[in-house]
Amino acid sequence: MPVLVASDLDRTLIYSSAALALTMPDARAPRLLCVEVHESKPLSYMTETASQLLTDLGDAAVFVPTTTRTRKQYQRINLPGPPPKYAICANGGHLLVDGVCDPDWHARVTARLAAECAPLDDVRAHLERTADPAWVRKHRVAEDLFVYLVVERELLPEEWVKELAVWAENRGWTVSLQGRKIYAVPKPLTKSAAVREVAHRTGADLTLAAGDSLLDADLLLAADRGWRPGHGELADAGWTAPAISALPERGALAGERILREFLRAARQPDQAAG
Repeated sequence: MPVLVASDLDRTLIYSSAALALTMPDARAPRLLCVEVHESKPLSYMTETASQLLTDLGDAAVFVPTTTRTRKQYQRINLPGPPPKYAICANGGHLLVDGVCDPDWHARVTARLAAECAPLDDVRAHLERTADPAWVRKHRVAEDLFVYLVVERELLPEEWVKELAVWAENRGWTVSLQGRKIYAVPKPLTKSAAVREVAHRTGADLTLAAGDSLLDADLLLAADRGWRPGHGELADAGWTAPAISALPERGALAGERILREFLRAARQPDQAAG
């Protein structure tokens, strides 16, 4: 039976220059590999060691990138190792098979959202009405599934975020603050549902997962084993669960550690399951 490894990407396996957390002396900093270029500029990195670990993992398990990014944003990333057969984008809204969206999966997701949640347009209108232009830089709709704001974090009122979370909760949506982005996402739009679909298709009987944000909590809870780095929303909240390992490492070195843990567990599945 194959082992399935479902991992968040940003601030879990890949890092912007601001998120690398290279706290060691410059002469001891790890060599970096750029894995994403946007508008002719390098955007995301992993260490060269992490790159080799991910390549090895691609040979030892079914590796499934599992991201809140849109398909277009995901396709900018050039990960090392074998091209993943499956990838999950838009927080579970799109399942890519050999790079192509599975329309049946997307139809199932959108039908469930229509039945269980307030409409996207209502949430978008609320954000436009209540978010102050003094600290909002961009309003974005992702794949007609969820919305997010790009904000000036130091100007963002904490109370506004709390009020938004309560407002969204009452309408079947959840709110997540990640760096300079505030996400409003329908509750049934989950990474875990898409990962269960991939596990079913591949026949995997062991699922490993990693992630750093509130939007990754359901993914971690659905896995047999999970890891979270020492940074991010989950770490800030002290979030954990019985099968979740809270790692001390932060930044790019956390990405290395997560990949080591994935590889060890994929090569010793009986121990990981136990």
